[in-house]
Amino acid sequence: MLELTGGVTLRFLYLGGVFLKILIVEDEATISAFLQKGLKEEGFFVDAAKDGNEAIMLASSNQYDVIVLDILLPGKNGYEVCSELRASGNYTPVLMLTALDSVDERVKGLNTGADDYLVKPFAFKELLARVNALLRRPRETFERVLRVSDLSIDTVSHTVRRGDVEIELSPKEYRLLEYLARNAHQVLSRTQIAESVWDQDFFSDSNVVDVYIRYLRKKIDDPFPTKLINTVRGFGYRLG
Repeated sequence: MLELTGGVTLRFLYLGGVFLKILIVEDEATISAFLQKGLKEEGFFVDAAKDGNEAIMLASSNQYDVIVLDILLPGKNGYEVCSELRASGNYTPVLMLTALDSVDERVKGLNTGADDYLVKPFAFKELLARVNALLRRPRETFERVLRVSDLSIDTVSHTVRRGDVEIELSPKEYRLLEYLARNAHQVLSRTQIAESVWDQDFFSDSNVVDVYIRYLRKKIDDPFPTKLINTVRGFGYRLG
């Protein structure tokens, strides 16, 4: 906490001795001011950008804990901003905001590398809950090329190989495989996988994880003698 003159006290959130900092990318001045005020009152340091180019400049020169990113922006849109950040190796958690309430738009946002998605209009307390959920996720170390046995995954070009054989994957198959590889040799539950690879709102009673694991096995395991995707009965799946 920081006490100012006149008895005014500000509190700042910190994690591991570092104050938590959020970048808001929103071109509508009223919404941006509303979010800045609310997040500052919750104890965050906040920067703001009004367009996609400014967002990339700020995100490239500062370290943020979460980026709140609108899609419809002047210059580069939110999809382009997110894709460019991920391609450059910036994996700061991204919460996308948009007035485009369709499944296709949500899927497009998640496939460009966003971690969560919130449709306008929204309640501030929901945005805050989603920001806090992103902050609770374990921080990962991101490398350009992930290797598990003879499997290699280039996380920038999205090229997947087993040995010298290049393997074609759909965007969702790739996202699932990359998540498994980043957590290689760990047992991951279906819930963990669904929450990290898909929009968790849709998958409480779905077998979509098992379906996509089967798709991956046909491409990653079936043509090769060594099998990498393992089922841990009663728990989930493990790569490696």
